[in-house]
Amino acid sequence: MQLQLYKTLWGHGGSYADAVQQALAAGFQGVECAVPVTGAELDALAGALDGTAGRLPWIAEICTAGSYVPQRCATLVQHLDSLDAALRRSRVLAPVFVNCLGGCDAWPLARSLDFFRGAMALADKHGLTISFETHRGRSLFNPWRSMEILDALPDLKLTCDFSHWCVVAERLMDSEPDAIALAAEHAHHIHARVGYDQGPQVPHPAAPEYAEALASHQRCWGQIWAAQRRRGYRTTTLTPEFGPDGYLHQLPFTGAPVADLWQVNTWIADTEREHFRAVQALDEAV
Repeated sequence: MQLQLYKTLWGHGGSYADAVQQALAAGFQGVECAVPVTGAELDALAGALDGTAGRLPWIAEICTAGSYVPQRCATLVQHLDSLDAALRRSRVLAPVFVNCLGGCDAWPLARSLDFFRGAMALADKHGLTISFETHRGRSLFNPWRSMEILDALPDLKLTCDFSHWCVVAERLMDSEPDAIALAAEHAHHIHARVGYDQGPQVPHPAAPEYAEALASHQRCWGQIWAAQRRRGYRTTTLTPEFGPDGYLHQLPFTGAPVADLWQVNTWIADTEREHFRAVQALDEAV
């Protein structure tokens, strides 16, 4: 199994072309970003992805009925309609797959199940693979509700961002082995951000005071890789996803960031390359 790294455009202030060049220079294999809204933006992304070696792989990100936090009063139909429209736009650029932040945390279980069934049907209609992110504010907002959903929908694919579950549960996630084991069996993609018991993003994952938080996430990611190998995955994908918007710690009064996002994300990329190699070597030795 091979590891492919994707650069997130969350927090990137430049153009699509700048992002692609930055990703390639740092040894990333592709980019992950929201589906452009306008035709001009789609053309700009297409132009940035098209290189001399062919089109750079792209993971399309779609939020249903809103942004990262959904519109609270949006109906099930509105969530599915927004997904349908975004899938239609994204398929023009043939994404590797779609990462979906879908549903709403306030919904009852039955409505979330209806959403996921409808969403998978829409992805099939558009000929796209869809993976659903474990994200606060969304239907997969905590490990226990997610287990109920996964038990009911065995074909559901997950984008595992366990940093969100850390905040909701106020604990590191390898303390919930049943939830992580089940999530690993559904895992399609990893968002590699390190959360801790009081926040979705440590100030810097290399800091020794957050070593246990990093190790906890790495244990979870290792379980995912093991499960994917058993399921026959030839390639596993990972996006280092430290970001802004309240995630990045800032100094009081000045608002100065405590770390550089791109440096942090490249540090995670380099660290997980080595971690993946070590896990692979250990498995081969056994």
